[in-house]
Amino acid sequence: MEEQKINTLWTHLHWLSVLAQQGSYTAAAARLGVSKAAMSQRIAELERAAKVTLVQRTTRSLRLTEAGQRLVDETRASFEQIEQSFAQVRDLAEQPSGLLRVTAPVAFARQQLVPLLADFLKDYPDVRIELDLSDRLSTLATEGYDLAIRHTARPPDTHVAWALCDTESVLVATRAYLRKHGEPQTPAELQGHNCLHYPRSQDTPAWTFEPRQPSIAGERITVPVSGNFAANNSEALREAALAGAGIALMPDFSAQTELRKGHLVRVLPDWKPVGAFAETIYAIRPYAPHVPRAVTALVARLRQGLGSGFGG
Repeated sequence: MEEQKINTLWTHLHWLSVLAQQGSYTAAAARLGVSKAAMSQRIAELERAAKVTLVQRTTRSLRLTEAGQRLVDETRASFEQIEQSFAQVRDLAEQPSGLLRVTAPVAFARQQLVPLLADFLKDYPDVRIELDLSDRLSTLATEGYDLAIRHTARPPDTHVAWALCDTESVLVATRAYLRKHGEPQTPAELQGHNCLHYPRSQDTPAWTFEPRQPSIAGERITVPVSGNFAANNSEALREAALAGAGIALMPDFSAQTELRKGHLVRVLPDWKPVGAFAETIYAIRPYAPHVPRAVTALVARLRQGLGSGFGG
């Protein structure tokens, strides 16, 4: 290839690296903000210039040839350095700017995160946020997220994690339910109640408690529970509890508002539920030598807004 021709292919090489990272033309095109047809055309042009097949396609899969993988491997570091250098130059601006792709759990985002993001965007008009509401654990680097908000006990060792706030699990019900069915005084008495739970891998759901005060007799206790409703979303559990369906265990951020209004009350307040949900909410991002100013500004705002926790 002539030198002039090579100079016209830098974008093509970058698109090939994104294709390798995303694993499909559709995902790569979405990541780059271009059409699938444009993506295919660029790769075809690169293959014609290189005079070798770089991508093997079938109706169901895509993989790089040895030549394609070699190109990606040998240019990856250069493109990463270019991206970091540009980000550093962009951050010389007085105000944070650019697109931030954030992923967060559905219930937490709807109840706590979105209001904070709206205020943040008012103060930083040059920042744009694309929020993905998902309870699944995403591969941040592969899927192109700048930041993940996660309710977890242990952030990945390969990532940078900022603790945003503490949280705890709470056991709640309506006063009407407790008047009708009786208020349990010990964890063991939960076996006589309709318990609304978050489904886990075990066949029989069980809740674990420990006394909040040493003066209460007994150590940590695990109680098998049963109920006619389970959901993998704390908002759904809260709404079922509000309808008087039973006693629900959920993160405090989901029950916070209804506890303050008195629509829900704590059950077994002298006992602390443990092990059901993690006790810290983190902001997590893949490790990189340079963190964009928009990311650090957003993390600081979230720590400020969430720092007081969700005590009801």
